[in-house]
Amino acid sequence: MPWKETHVMDQKIQMIGNWLSEEYSITELSRIHGVSRKTLYKWIDRYEADQNSGLQERSRRPFIMPRATREELVAEILALKSLHEHWGSRKLLAWLRSHHPDKRWPAASTTSEILKRHGMVHARRKRHHTPPYSQPFLKSNQPNEVWCADFKGQFRLGSGSLCYPLTVTDSCSRYLLGCWGLAHPTYLQTRSHLELAFREYGLPCAIRTDNGVPFASVALGGLSSLAVWLIKLGIGPERIEKGHPEQNGRHERMHRTLKAEAISPPRKSLNEQQRAFDRFRVAFNNERPHEALGQKTPASMFRYSAREYPARLPQIEYPQSFSVRQVKKNGDFKWKGTELYLSGALAGEMIGLKQIDNDIWKIYFSFYPLGILNERNLNVSSC
Repeated sequence: MPWKETHVMDQKIQMIGNWLSEEYSITELSRIHGVSRKTLYKWIDRYEADQNSGLQERSRRPFIMPRATREELVAEILALKSLHEHWGSRKLLAWLRSHHPDKRWPAASTTSEILKRHGMVHARRKRHHTPPYSQPFLKSNQPNEVWCADFKGQFRLGSGSLCYPLTVTDSCSRYLLGCWGLAHPTYLQTRSHLELAFREYGLPCAIRTDNGVPFASVALGGLSSLAVWLIKLGIGPERIEKGHPEQNGRHERMHRTLKAEAISPPRKSLNEQQRAFDRFRVAFNNERPHEALGQKTPASMFRYSAREYPARLPQIEYPQSFSVRQVKKNGDFKWKGTELYLSGALAGEMIGLKQIDNDIWKIYFSFYPLGILNERNLNVSSC
């Protein structure tokens, strides 16, 4: 029976004390301490050899390692790495084996460990990813139930500057609500152009986008400043899965036509490119029949939304059963005397917490679920 996991040194000291008292035989000590006679003799011998440190655990590393990489080979690996700091273990070994085929070089895994041991490998910076969208998509059976928005891949104009086409369509009718060539895909520019569409056509129930900036972020719930603004307007920010553009297939199909008819070739300036986008939008909505619409045009199927763009953002309210907290400027909120980080995009906003189990609370921003608070360990996680 092995030593107990806790207080091992205390057990060794007690065992040696009992042995020194000469009141117990080796067999009795073995039974009392739950170890073999061989183990008892080992620790007695070590204690007699060194009473100060004999009972401490020793390294199990062997004195001789016949399969260890020879020092001269290690030195050559490190020297080559110092000349080519961006080369990995496989490239280093390929070079060494081609220039010194007579030597027996270690495996790539062993070479990697040698580089790590000598501090010549830097850990890669951890990439943060947008959390997956966990809510079901709304169906788009009527106009303005779901709008789709995206930045069609940027391209260079004849002047050499970049153009980022922001496109917005109504999923049901395929109506192209807006197509703007932006110099930068920033939050403020995106919001101002979405406002143009909202003022003209009203508000949708949801807007479906990808996970890129400025539509989403790596914060809890994937919230960005733009998503927070949409939620305050009562618009659900839907996000397709990463690597699944087919979830926004109708919008992607429009992009193919846009590229063929308004981007290839690119115009000389941003103003000229915008005029090409405007011409395309008129033809796409009013002239081009769509097979999915029974050869009707998007303009014939689209209807303005009954929800008008408000002069002021509505106040967010929560049911009385919710516990309401305000998010601070640094993205924290206070819960039972502890500061917990939520999201910088929610700075100054009110959140609601609904208890769903013992010590488990679901966090909401308006109607949008953000995550789960575990009260036992004060941990906030994604839904």
